[in-house]
This record gives sequence, structure tokens and C-alpha cells, in this order.
Amino acid sequence: MTLAFKEETFRGDYTYRNSPEAVRRFPFPFPQDEYMYSVNIEPHVAGPKGSVFEHAFDIDEHYVSECRDRAITLERDPGRCAVLPHMAEAEWDTLELIMESFARDYPEQFTLERDGAHWTWTNRPLGLKQSFVFGDAATLPCGPFEYITRQAQGDFVVMDQRDNNLFADAGMVTQQADWSLAFDVGMSFQQWHGPVPLAHEIGVFDRALKYLLMLQQGKPVRRLNWTMTVNPRLDTSPETYPEWGHERASVTPENVGHKLHLRVELQSLFRLPRSNGMLFSIRGYLASMEDLATQPKWAARMHRVLKTLPAPLIEYKGLGRYRQTAIDWLAQHDDGRALSAGTAAE
Repeated sequence: MTLAFKEETFRGDYTYRNSPEAVRRFPFPFPQDEYMYSVNIEPHVAGPKGSVFEHAFDIDEHYVSECRDRAITLERDPGRCAVLPHMAEAEWDTLELIMESFARDYPEQFTLERDGAHWTWTNRPLGLKQSFVFGDAATLPCGPFEYITRQAQGDFVVMDQRDNNLFADAGMVTQQADWSLAFDVGMSFQQWHGPVPLAHEIGVFDRALKYLLMLQQGKPVRRLNWTMTVNPRLDTSPETYPEWGHERASVTPENVGHKLHLRVELQSLFRLPRSNGMLFSIRGYLASMEDLATQPKWAARMHRVLKTLPAPLIEYKGLGRYRQTAIDWLAQHDDGRALSAGTAAE
């Protein structure tokens, strides 16, 4: 995939738009006409060329603008990046993993040169070049975890493994779907996922934790999660709710097609080599209802999923104010025909 970066905004005038290519590679999350929360974890192996699964970390046309939006959020609220003191080794693990992956998978955009502990990193899209000593945080302009995650799309949480559990002890979170790093940092796996309805009753998180505790280095895993967002806004955090909360009531039958977005997270987990921690990458993608309508199967399936969604999930995902408006709009794209299983567009 040839990378051509767009100039766009995720706040204010909301100029974000997907190219036709970006829509075609969108990670549509519904393989069936009904949805129920599940673990749905699979190996994070290389997927089809050009897909969001092709590389360990996906970079697309929104890369530069997303990094700029992150910088705006961090300038307003530096606490969106938090690292507990005992996570220093995991910071360097994360930096190494992302730099190596970017340089390997996108060599035209990124270069990593190493001479022992003396490293030089070049990020051409953002115009950065930095020489530093690996392991010496004083040789970077900020902490190693913050330095590299400022240059990546999506959010990142590093979980420390101890006492047969996982703890969210570091994070760069500026694009979250209505949750707070400041509130969750230091929490155990179960505490962090406490608000999710239905999943606890059916044992989803107990099974997920047991599985993740055995995650091996070099064998990352992934899953998709989803919600919906009014306007293409990345920062829908509780801290900024006064800025975006009222927008949930702004959806009308006339504007729902371009205003309401399906928000999908490609969640990947990597075992880190030195710290034995776990990097949780949460890469977000946005597609408007009009985007989905360009792929007939997706629009029809979205219609059916929203119609049959269990009430607790409607409440948890905050869909109540605009769900019926979306269902009514999507109905024109659903003729009731049988849809093939799986997420691929027809």
C-alpha cells in the first residue's frame, strides 16, 4: 500500500474523511447478523497485503493528522500519558518493538540505525531524527514510552504481570472511547474491565485473563472491539465530555449518514522480552454510515446488528439517543437477503 498522508482534523471543523481505499480496508467487526460480546482472540499474524492486519502496527492515510491530534490532547492534558515508576524496563521494550516494526514494515517512512546501545531513529512523515542511547532516558526529549507512542496511531497500555494477574501500569491514551486512563491506571485486569455488561456473567474476562497470562513472546494476539461515535472525534474521554457529550443529541435523519461513525478498535497484545510485561495496542478506525453504505453487505449487516443488540450493550455503548435513527437510515440498504458469513465485503 502506498502511503499518502492527509491533512485533516478530528475536532472543531471535523474535516476527517476516508478515501475509497481506506473504506475497503476498514476492519468491519461483524461476521454474523447478531452481536454478543465475546473474547474473539486470534493470533496476530500477517494478514492479506494492504489489509489492516498486514503488519504488526498498521499505518494509514490518517497517520500524520492523528499524531498531531494526539499532540494537541497532550498539550492540554499531559496526564493522558502515565507511567508508574516500576515500568521503566517496559518503556524501553515498547520503544524497541514499535521502532523495529515501523522500520521493518515501512522502510520508506522510518529508519532505525543501531551501533550497540547508540541508536538513531528517523521518522520522515513527522520530520523527526533522534540519536539516543538505548536504556538512557536522559538522551531522549521525554520518556521512551511517551516518545515512541507520540509517533504511533491508536492508544497503548502496558500491563505488568504479577500475582497471577495483569495490571494497567502505563498508558498513552488520547483516543479512548469514553474511559479514563487517570482513573484506570494501576487497576487489575478485572477492575479495568469492570463496567462491561454481560461479559462477566458469562465468564469472558476470566477466560481472557487465563489465556493472556500464558501469552508468549513473538506470538502476539489480536481481537476487534467496537462502539459508535458522533462526528469523527478521536478524544471521547470523560475528561473532555463537556466538549463532545452534547453532540450525541445532534444526530437527525438528515445528517446521520455522515455524522454517525462506526468506531472499531484493532486490539493487539504483545509479550515484552525484558520486563515480561504486555503491550496492549488499541488502534482505532472510524467509518461513517455513508462509508459503510458503499459496501452493501456491511450496511445491511450493521442494520441487523443494531436492531438485535441486547439492551445492556445498548446502554453500555451509549447508543440510545441515536440507535433508532441509525436503524431507520440503514433500512434502505437492507433488502432482507441472506448475507454471507464473515466480515469481508462482497
